[in-house]
Amino acid sequence: MQIKLTIQERLKDLRVERGLTLEQLAEQTGLSKSALGKYESDDFKDISPFSIVTLAKFYGVSTDYLLGMTETKNHPDTELDALHLSDDAIEVLKAGQFSHRLLSEMLCHKDFQRMMLDAEIYVDRIADMRINDMNAMLEAVRKMALMKQDGQDDLSTRTLELAQVREDDYFGHVLADDLKGILRDIREEHSTDTTTADTPSIAEKVQSQLRDAMNFEGSDAEKQARIYLATFGIDYDAITKEQFVNIIDVLKLSKYMKSPINQRGKARPYQPHGKGKRKRK
Repeated sequence: MQIKLTIQERLKDLRVERGLTLEQLAEQTGLSKSALGKYESDDFKDISPFSIVTLAKFYGVSTDYLLGMTETKNHPDTELDALHLSDDAIEVLKAGQFSHRLLSEMLCHKDFQRMMLDAEIYVDRIADMRINDMNAMLEAVRKMALMKQDGQDDLSTRTLELAQVREDDYFGHVLADDLKGILRDIREEHSTDTTTADTPSIAEKVQSQLRDAMNFEGSDAEKQARIYLATFGIDYDAITKEQFVNIIDVLKLSKYMKSPINQRGKARPYQPHGKGKRKRK
């Protein structure tokens, strides 16, 4: 999902974002329509420094952004102090060992601030006192009920016990739900990206092969063989008799196969007359 746009793509995206045609852009920048059209074409590379500076000023972005030197459009010279990052945090960001694009999208998500508030409440133990007070009250009521019932639990006393909140469990669920919601939205936004992993399509293909194998109408041995091979994404019909025998020999070494398939699962292909053993007269 880490996509780096070309100069041509950046220029076209900026124009489209502002809803401008090439004619309108030419009128407002003083550059010719034909030149602007060439700048956005895939096979055009020679863009004059004057045009780059003019377009950067018009769009309010840095020339480095237009030239593909940075992904930052509007804040190329922001002081580190303005970002409120520690030295260690800056070193982590500079190392670049994770997706900065994903981090940026998480920061910009509408629910990110709520997740950070929930995390702050948990880390700074802001809700500890209220949770502890509530648990203490519930436990006191439960013990009074047990005293009246000679220590025997019933529905009401058990309910009072389960109603007590375990802080780690509660905030674990809250923070997990916050993060999961953010990541789910980002994943859906990138579902059509060409760089998104194609794992789901592979899984669907394996599932389809498994269904075909389970619905196969033939010998039990061949059906079982097809199922095992489909599990590993192997097309049963694409392998030779010799390859099948070798695979079965390996599978027989498994400690977890209770009923290993036999070599009859792959029938020897038909041999025309004149090949193989000669018939007795």
